[in-house]
Amino acid sequence: MSGDSVVVGSFVAADYLVFALMLLVSAAVGVYYAWADRGQQSSGDFLMGGRRLTALPVSLSLTASFMSAITVLSNPAEVYRYGANIGFYGLSYVFTMVVTSEVFLPVFYRLAITSTYEYLELRFNRATRLLGTVLFIVQTILYTGIVIYAPALALNQVTGMDLWGAVVSTGVVCTFYCTMGGLKAVVWTDVFQLGVMVAGFLSVIIRSVVVQGGVLPIISDSQQGGRLNFWDFDTSPLRRHTFWTITFGGAFVWISIYGINQAQVQRYISCKSITHARLSLYINLLGLWSILLCSVFAGMCLFSVYKNCDPWSAGLVSAPDQLMPYLVMDILRDFPGLPGLFVAAAYSGSLSTVSSSINALAAVTVEDLIKPYTDMSEKHLSWISKGLSIMFGLLCIGMAGLASTMGGILQAVISIFGIIGGPLLGLFTLGILCPFANSKGALSGIVSGLVVSLWVGIGAQIYPPPLEMSRPLPLTTEGCNFSSTGRLNWTSTAPPTQSTYITTVPVEGKPVLVGHWYSLSYLYFSPIGTIIAISVGLLVSLMTGGRKLKVESRLTLMKEDTTVYHLYKFFKDRVTRQSEKLEMTRDREEKIGSNNPAFCDVELDLTKSSIST
Repeated sequence: MSGDSVVVGSFVAADYLVFALMLLVSAAVGVYYAWADRGQQSSGDFLMGGRRLTALPVSLSLTASFMSAITVLSNPAEVYRYGANIGFYGLSYVFTMVVTSEVFLPVFYRLAITSTYEYLELRFNRATRLLGTVLFIVQTILYTGIVIYAPALALNQVTGMDLWGAVVSTGVVCTFYCTMGGLKAVVWTDVFQLGVMVAGFLSVIIRSVVVQGGVLPIISDSQQGGRLNFWDFDTSPLRRHTFWTITFGGAFVWISIYGINQAQVQRYISCKSITHARLSLYINLLGLWSILLCSVFAGMCLFSVYKNCDPWSAGLVSAPDQLMPYLVMDILRDFPGLPGLFVAAAYSGSLSTVSSSINALAAVTVEDLIKPYTDMSEKHLSWISKGLSIMFGLLCIGMAGLASTMGGILQAVISIFGIIGGPLLGLFTLGILCPFANSKGALSGIVSGLVVSLWVGIGAQIYPPPLEMSRPLPLTTEGCNFSSTGRLNWTSTAPPTQSTYITTVPVEGKPVLVGHWYSLSYLYFSPIGTIIAISVGLLVSLMTGGRKLKVESRLTLMKEDTTVYHLYKFFKDRVTRQSEKLEMTRDREEKIGSNNPAFCDVELDLTKSSIST
């Protein structure tokens, strides 16, 4: 690195053009669908795309929805600091798709509901539905604020792009096309934005491979730097990332997103048939894998380029989330437009997530908080849906301001999903899989699940886990040859601790038991919430006469809903048909017997009769 690379470079006109183009295309899709569907006035058409969508666009939209800018910026930084074992998310995605398509999808699709929380009233009572709705709204607004703010901050500090200009422009464009075109616009902009995300990743990966002289040197550097730490099967629940925390804990987080989160459920139940809905989940799996692979390999490229001079320890960037934009400005500055493409990729991630959230928030508010209490025409509801889209869009931009006060981004997001999503997942699982769970059990289950996961989550913020549990890998600044006057300068191999680890609470004063409890991996917040909600819910239901409960079969999972049952039936029918064929051939052989007349009884009888005459 030369001395002038301390200031890496800033955006040029071509970069702004590429970024503006991405925003323009997204807005144009909204205008197109507003015009194409101008004759359709119902809120169902606006919120559910008229339930006529097909598997391919829905699957790409499902992938884009929760693959946000956090994936584009935080995953590579995560690999850079902690190693590539987050690749195990690939396994948790498989569990997620199987559980979603076998357990949750059949029930929601059969009921043809618009809001997932309608199910809670059908199965339990209105209080449970309202609690579920309120929790979802809180969770989504918190999450969306982080999703808008995170990339804006990282990109502003590295590329010099105006922070609040970027926050407001993305928020406004998003709100615009959600309000104009409804779910159809959201789905098709997601498809376009997913393409931009992949293109942005590929531009960085290809250039890194050229700079480093091939793929093998990058893999070799990662191996030597201990980044290929896949064989970590430590069962300790206190370790931040191991095979078990990522596959098991991660599966719970993702099932709470795909199985019951309004933004995802709303998409696949707007498919025109249940086969299309199931297909969309499995095609989406390929999308998730490709984005995961890109982000993990981008993290390995990041390490390979900066293995001898870590920009973070050297004080060139102030947070790990800025490492990826720093790399982009460093290796792509001679290619006008490409840094803009990467920034567009990060923002595409944000737009797709925020638009899904705005659309889901509008759907939930109309279905759960307005429809049951008013008697409005479909035309009025459609206008209210659009008004709500604007309101939630503005609210999410406001939340971005609040998010500017939060610490480590990736962890914050997953913690929010774990703390609120876990108990909600427990509640829906109770309803679908436990026919004797009643409304008393459901309410006490979700409240206790929420209390425990909030306690653990907030405790983990106050008493952060010690570094030996999170195990950041060594980074060095030995190869840096710029003057570091007036800058932070570490020459040791130990990285500076991230802001989320800094604590003023004296650890010695904390009881040993409490210490261990709060040092749990943040990926276990969700399983804890789910398991507590189900256990308490079942206990209370059994104690309050749940066994006498008669639940409509359509509200629980039936054996006919599962693919396993249909496969079993298919093979059973084939075996039965084969055995029937065998029986028939055996019967025919027995009836016909031998065709030699010398051994035929009838012939002998005939001769007897001829002698007697």
